[in-house]
Amino acid sequence: MASKVFIVTGASKGLGAAIVEQLLAQSHKVVVTARSEEQLQKFKVAHPGQVEYLAADITSSGIAEKLVDLAVASFGRLDGVVINHGILEPAKLASESMDDIRRVYEINFFSYVAMAKASLDEVKKTKGCILWVSSGAALKPYVAWSTYGSSKAAVNSMASHLAVEEPDITSITIGPGRVDTDMQATLRLKGKDTMDEKQYQSFVDAFQQGALLKPEQPGGVMAKFVANPLHELSGQYLVWNSPELAAYQA
Repeated sequence: MASKVFIVTGASKGLGAAIVEQLLAQSHKVVVTARSEEQLQKFKVAHPGQVEYLAADITSSGIAEKLVDLAVASFGRLDGVVINHGILEPAKLASESMDDIRRVYEINFFSYVAMAKASLDEVKKTKGCILWVSSGAALKPYVAWSTYGSSKAAVNSMASHLAVEEPDITSITIGPGRVDTDMQATLRLKGKDTMDEKQYQSFVDAFQQGALLKPEQPGGVMAKFVANPLHELSGQYLVWNSPELAAYQA
């Protein structure tokens, strides 16, 4: 496969870092972004000529455009984007301020839309892929996840609308399942007093029993998909281990 060019957000750790590692292993070029610079710099040092980075708050105005400009200036094109960053802080709607809700939506939804919108012209040139990382919480309600879950449902809807508006690209949402990341650690730390007891315990049990996925499992599928997208799946929401994605799971 010829080398392609991608942007990955939330790339400094967890799922994002796993996606980046897989893309680099396939000899692709990647523009990485996160708030923390240290890991982004490590990617660049370890893979000279393959990585450029921008350490920034993805919700800041103009950052999405800067990432696209960096990809094109550095590598000449853009074949796809993995929009992966996100925040989950369990809280019931009754206890959240409107500012709290807007903050989650800025991170989990509006900055996703900004990234997709900024990259659209370049991705259309390559008939590439915009992969939006979603969550099962977009479909299933959890106590104290209303803002997170609804923001992911909005992502699913936007991605499916983009798929019909822009038939030359592939726009897909993929749910990674329960992955052993900092988000899961935050959930276990902060969810006890707000979540439904059985739902909360299921996450604790999964961690204690070693049942959480390694980031490399869904990350590998996402990296392979964005690099070689199956256009017939555009507009869909799929879990990473869905039968429809079997070709990417090897």
